[in-house]
Amino acid sequence: MGVFLVAVATFLTRIENWRSYTPVGGGGSFIEESGYIDEEKPAGIVRWLTTVDHKDIGILYGLYGIIAFAVGGLMVVIMRLDLITANSLLGTATYNSLLTSHGITMLFLFGTPIIAAFANYLIPLIIGADDMAFPRINAIAFWLLPPAALLIWAGFFAKPLGLFGPAQTAWTMYTPLSLGAAGPSADAVGGAGVDLMLLGLHLSGIAATMGAINFIATIFTQRGEEVSWANLDIFSWTILTQSGLILFAFPLLGSALLMLLADRNLGTAFFLTDGGNILWQHLFWFFGHPEVYILVLPMMGIVSYVLPRFAGRKLFGFKFVVYSTLAIGVLSFGVWAHHMFATGIDPRVRASFMAVSMAIAIPSAVKTFNWITTLWNGRVRLTTPMLFCIGFISNFIIGGVTGVFLASIPIDLVLHDTYYVVGHFHYVVMGAIAFAGFAGIYYWFPLVTNRMYQASLGKAHFWLTMVGSNITFLAMILLGYGGMPRRYATYLPEFATLHQVATLGAVLLLIGQIIWLYNMVSSWFEGKRVESGDPWNLRQDNVRTVEWQWFEQKLDTQIATDGGDEDVATDGGEPADEAETVDDERDGDA
Repeated sequence: MGVFLVAVATFLTRIENWRSYTPVGGGGSFIEESGYIDEEKPAGIVRWLTTVDHKDIGILYGLYGIIAFAVGGLMVVIMRLDLITANSLLGTATYNSLLTSHGITMLFLFGTPIIAAFANYLIPLIIGADDMAFPRINAIAFWLLPPAALLIWAGFFAKPLGLFGPAQTAWTMYTPLSLGAAGPSADAVGGAGVDLMLLGLHLSGIAATMGAINFIATIFTQRGEEVSWANLDIFSWTILTQSGLILFAFPLLGSALLMLLADRNLGTAFFLTDGGNILWQHLFWFFGHPEVYILVLPMMGIVSYVLPRFAGRKLFGFKFVVYSTLAIGVLSFGVWAHHMFATGIDPRVRASFMAVSMAIAIPSAVKTFNWITTLWNGRVRLTTPMLFCIGFISNFIIGGVTGVFLASIPIDLVLHDTYYVVGHFHYVVMGAIAFAGFAGIYYWFPLVTNRMYQASLGKAHFWLTMVGSNITFLAMILLGYGGMPRRYATYLPEFATLHQVATLGAVLLLIGQIIWLYNMVSSWFEGKRVESGDPWNLRQDNVRTVEWQWFEQKLDTQIATDGGDEDVATDGGEPADEAETVDDERDGDA
């Protein structure tokens, strides 16, 4: 892999003068005195392979995250279809492989990169920076991710060739299972597939850490003169906090992965000795629980940024939302052992972790009440981004409340490692984090593409996703109350009905995501062109933000071209036709 990367770098340096790039988004000249040359970006594939423009890299992150989302989603659809019957048709090995890769793909290859897509594209625009502080490091951080994905999925490509299979360790990689000591040989859990997966995870962690350093440096040093800490936007605050969490959490995961690799291949005994399995859990969950907030904090920032636009008023209690963000960042490192209540650790230690785990719900509740209060007496417009913001809030409340129960030691001892945990976790990850991601994608779609998506398809996507999520995850919570253990390919017949209900919800989710993907792709190429710098009609409530000012300037410099279907609904503030205004699509049902 290293030789391949060196070869690619050598090839690119031979065909492209990297110093010809500018730190500004347009790709043209910047300042002659600074050494940048007045030269446009190269055309075609070379542009995307060599770009250091933060907006291009944001688009690359987004496409990568969507591909990973599709792969991880198809994995879980196969698993849920297999769970229609009590006896697995896939077989335990295949089911465990899909289970492992689904979790890792969604958390590391979709969750973190899709956040980086929003942050790369928007942060420099919002804070008035020309680009990221380290544009080339920004590009390197992205290009570490495709090989990471190939390493994580390598077993699925190798097994049909008669080589090693994919990892079967679940995404937590608990020892001694991940050491190969749980079966007759290392092949019992994937063999070389586990090693490659660990290397891929390590690579993705390096990429995330490089990105975090870049975001911190950019927000601290590249802000425009008019942007102070007092008026820094909420999305930048959440990205800054997330980046701090990454700096403390991911290096620890990287160290634990290297120790596990050494145990597997070099004869060391970090996790083979007595208590080694407990050591792994401490190291993993010290990363693993902040990882949840690494994913959810920027999505909270998106909701805090987008929701007020369609409520017609400023975010209520802005300072408290910022303070609660920082509080979550600090408290997130004091809750990891609530994943270990059933391991027999000292009851006094468990009690302290229970207290902090319950306390961290307070800043999350502060945010929730601020969002609800922002909606109160606002001029609410139920556009597609707003629907996803409201869906985020409702799902996050369910996910948060079920999490408070798991923070209680006696309740956790009963529900630990049951489907209740799966339902709670997915209410937060899919029901909240993905919903906020969709809200951001719909809201900024015209900013990126100069086109508007089809509103009717967007709302169909929302309702299918909302209904599908709640059917699936509520069924999982009920399965957990019934005692159904997680990570099992087979189950007792009495659980069949709820499993079938969960599979029905998963099918609805699949249909919704197919509609969304069709809407995005078709609208990107054929959607109605946006001709106004204020496509969401934000001026009427005086809630327009700075990225739309940049967008208006961009539109003013572009030559008008034909394109798009004039009859496509806009879902925004822009009239669908010169002669008529489609109020129901523009404003929604207030």
